Amino acid sequence: MTKGSNAALTVLSENVGSVIVSLGWGSPTGDGDADVSVLLLDPNGKVRSDTDFYFYNNPVAADGSVQLLGKTPAEDGNEDRIGFDLTAVPPEVDRIVVAASRYGGAHFGELDDLRVTLADAVGENLLRFAVGDAGAVSAIIFGELYRRGEEWKFRAVGQGYDSGLAGLATDFGVDIDDDEAAEEASEAEAEAAEEAAEAAEVIVGGTAVESSGPAGALDAVPAPRKPDDAVGAQRPAARPRTAKKKVSPPSTPQKSLAENDSWKPARLFPVSALKSDRDREMRATSVLLSVMAQVPRFGRRLTAAFGAPSGRMETFTEVTLPHGDTPRRPDGVIRIERAGKLWTALVEAKTNGNALKADQVQAYMDIAARRGYEAVITLSNDVALEGSPLVDVKIDRRRKHQVALWHLSWAEVAHQAQLLIRHEGVGNAARTWLLQELLHYLQHENSGCHGFQSMGSAWVPVRNGIGDETLCQGDPRALEVVENWERLIRQVCLRLGGELGQKVLPVQRAKRGTDPGTRRVQLADRLCLEGRLQAELRVEQAPGLLTIGADLRTGRLRTSVEIPAPEQGYPLTWAKRLIRRLAEAPADLHIETLVEGEGGGPRGTLERLRPEPADLLPRNGAATTITGFRLSLIKNMGSSRGNAESGFIRSVDDAVRRFYGAVVVCLDGPAVRRAASRERGGV
Repeated sequence: MTKGSNAALTVLSENVGSVIVSLGWGSPTGDGDADVSVLLLDPNGKVRSDTDFYFYNNPVAADGSVQLLGKTPAEDGNEDRIGFDLTAVPPEVDRIVVAASRYGGAHFGELDDLRVTLADAVGENLLRFAVGDAGAVSAIIFGELYRRGEEWKFRAVGQGYDSGLAGLATDFGVDIDDDEAAEEASEAEAEAAEEAAEAAEVIVGGTAVESSGPAGALDAVPAPRKPDDAVGAQRPAARPRTAKKKVSPPSTPQKSLAENDSWKPARLFPVSALKSDRDREMRATSVLLSVMAQVPRFGRRLTAAFGAPSGRMETFTEVTLPHGDTPRRPDGVIRIERAGKLWTALVEAKTNGNALKADQVQAYMDIAARRGYEAVITLSNDVALEGSPLVDVKIDRRRKHQVALWHLSWAEVAHQAQLLIRHEGVGNAARTWLLQELLHYLQHENSGCHGFQSMGSAWVPVRNGIGDETLCQGDPRALEVVENWERLIRQVCLRLGGELGQKVLPVQRAKRGTDPGTRRVQLADRLCLEGRLQAELRVEQAPGLLTIGADLRTGRLRTSVEIPAPEQGYPLTWAKRLIRRLAEAPADLHIETLVEGEGGGPRGTLERLRPEPADLLPRNGAATTITGFRLSLIKNMGSSRGNAESGFIRSVDDAVRRFYGAVVVCLDGPAVRRAASRERGGV
């Protein structure tokens, strides 16, 4: 599509009752990001109320018409997806605006390949609009869905806003509660006060003097909004706040009434009687589907990404369906009713390391097509890669009714349950308990739902080939290892993101338009030459990208993060403040000073640097410009395929979680720590 053009959805597909709109972008540095938002407008071009504004602090519509589905990695950046159930949009809504915004002074001109795509309920892409040079704007309307009689159309817009998310929302009638200028001033004032209190020493002409300046990059964390002074007074209705909500940690569990540790609490979903893979598959499928039906927000979270509408959900297991001379029994069926119409998906599940069978999935696709079902959902411990389907099936394009094939990993199921339990909530204590029981079941060693577990048959030969320098470029085994490494990193992101309640995504550094398969071949060639696997993770609100590297020659894992140097102040001040921030970090933490040019700066362990922070400063002083600091932890990696405690997969997951919990959290600014303290106190 070109800017200003429009298209009727019913002309493009018959399956447009539910659609997925994806906003995408790439970043040359790998650390660019943006947030999507949606506004429902009446015929006057205004929201009916502030609740018609959907963004990161209000991601789901109560009627299921809008749901922000979150980010997913693409070959050259990220895509942020939004699910729309157009049959549920209230009739008084005339237009739906789809936009995105950046924050912290960033603008869209810094991103590449700005685009919006729209897919129908079976996952077929119907249209694409590439936004041209965006320039220095902090918000953009990518496109809009609008009514024309009884049908919906899409218009490519590409309009930029200098005033950010708050300004865009205000233009459409949303009453924003944020005073960004006042908040920034308050934040700067707090940082200046902190700097003055620390009074770092600066050596001028051999004399120690007191100095204070802005905290800079190490303190670049927005301060939270202060609570209202009039507690208990009559307050007006809450208005949307574009400042991101702070995440509070889960409350401390109550002390057990058990006499000793051998007493185990009774569980709704027991795992002790599971003896075979078939038992595990049947139990896991039944447990998951029953909880999906009883916890609507959880069920909706999992099915919205597959184009399912919002409505009354019922789930079934061990259903018999005719298929020639041998009836088939899928592991489960999901049915959702809305306005007298049914959306149906067949479910095929696998546990442990069992792979999905192509002929089995093909049979379910054929059955679904004949019976008018909408989707087949496969569920296993494997993680699907972009452009590389887990199961190859033939789809008869001549059929009028098309069936979508979707894959869901058990790690994704656990991730969504964690997000709802720990950070978002599901409405009441009973539903929360159900989700907790589901999560306990999935994480139990007997369930078989542990996520990606094996680096594959090529792992040991590739490690041996790298060790004895016999692995050659073009070896297909290296490509298999690279693909499984990417699966592992995606799973690590899911687990860490579920625990933190924040977006954690792998960073893809590739040229625009690079095919995912081509990119993996290039990484496989680098593995053969260098003997290293490496990935970068973007953790929301972290001071920099988190890097994880596996050196297969030395058998060591390195996790690290780079912190930019503050724009103002003195190097000695920066070094002292960094060491103070790391007071509770591991003593074996490696710290390296980053300087301009190819040569490295001073480095040392935290234990050695604690008494002498000045050892982080280059010896030639003012002649060298410090650009930042790199913090790293190094550990030995497991040698087995991941099924044992010492396995490689387990060691990578543990390394990332330990580094974030022991190092990255120490780098939070004092404003964030004060906010977390207030939230724990119930303010």
